Amino acid sequence: MNQPATVLITGAAGALGRAAAQAFHARGDRLCLVDREGDALATVADALSPDCLACVADVCDGDAMARAVEAAVQRFGRLDALVHVAGGFEMGEASHAISRESWQRMMDLNAWSFVVCAGAAVPALRAAGGGRIVAVTARAAARGEAHKGAYVAAKSALQRLVESLSAELRGEGIAVNSIAPSLIDTPANRAAMPDADHARWVSTDALAGCLLFLASEAARDVHGQHLVVDGLV
Repeated sequence: MNQPATVLITGAAGALGRAAAQAFHARGDRLCLVDREGDALATVADALSPDCLACVADVCDGDAMARAVEAAVQRFGRLDALVHVAGGFEMGEASHAISRESWQRMMDLNAWSFVVCAGAAVPALRAAGGGRIVAVTARAAARGEAHKGAYVAAKSALQRLVESLSAELRGEGIAVNSIAPSLIDTPANRAAMPDADHARWVSTDALAGCLLFLASEAARDVHGQHLVVDGLV
């Protein structure tokens, strides 16, 4: 990839998305930031202008994501990387009692959204002669956990999609990988677990550095991998 690269980051208004946007901006990249929360997204984008385009879009909406990619290409001339941070977590029912609504919500946010975003980005990456796709999966995808059946299944599905897309695109110079964090040190997680040892969790800055690596030329020979980042948890 030539520098500066054009990078589309989904979930850019969230804690990890913001850290990723700041890291790529500090590297000198041009950014297309996507989130469905318009006000929060505008705050992030305004701090990183002028080489930053904000697109309010739902990552499960194919038309909206196609428009976001088109806007990025029109503004910056190309797309070099998709960094798919958007996703969702929730504790749920026991696995024998998962509701259809819970199952669909987790699958849409964590797996189907990747299909939608990759579908929008791949033609632009091909037009650029190659590029990178990096998703955020989870260490939890490796095995089941109580009351996380739908979430774990969705993140596991996302990992298999990453591996499959990698096998399909690696010969075209497009590397597809993921980072798989454990507990991330975010304000929401701290509020949910105030008595935990937060120093043992994974920082968003550390994860942003991992995203930078997998979206870089240094990772051109890394394909279909899940970089586990688990801190001391």
